[in-house]
Order: sequence, then C-alpha cells, then structure tokens
Amino acid sequence: MAEHTDPTARVTVRLFAGARAAAGTPQAVVGVAAGATLADVLAALVDQHGGVARVLPACSFLLDGVSARPAAAVGSGRVVDVLPPFSGG
Repeated sequence: MAEHTDPTARVTVRLFAGARAAAGTPQAVVGVAAGATLADVLAALVDQHGGVARVLPACSFLLDGVSARPAAAVGSGRVVDVLPPFSGG
C-alpha cells in the first residue's frame, strides 16, 4: 500500500504591532500547497484574517528570522514574521 503524503504545508505567521491589530490575533497557522511562496502564505493569511490586507503592502517579512521577499519558497514548519513599519528614537 502506498503511503499518503499531505500536499499541504503548514506555516506559522507571527504578526506584530499594526499587523497584529489589523488581523485581531498575534499568530496564525495557514495551510498552503507544497512549493508555495511567501506571497501564497500572505494570500492565505488574508483569507483567514481579511483586515490584515490593508497593512501588508507597507510591511516587511522575515522567514525563519531572515529577510524575505514575496517570491521566497516557504515549506512546512517555517515561521513568517510580518513587521509593519515602526519608528523610534
């Protein structure tokens, strides 16, 4: 009997500051197809938490702690941080 593999990658998305407020949660776990990109993860996040869509264009993203662009490949078990712009002194 062949082993069944799940084609869905589960990615943890951590939201900070304005992104957290817009989504209404500090963290989400989204499912995307195997071979997905960061852009796919963000689209799945918007499907779950529509309010975050308004802040994403201004955000930067980390993939496992390293700066990432929307075309970056994202596999199961990875962590994406959504960082809205912030200022400080």
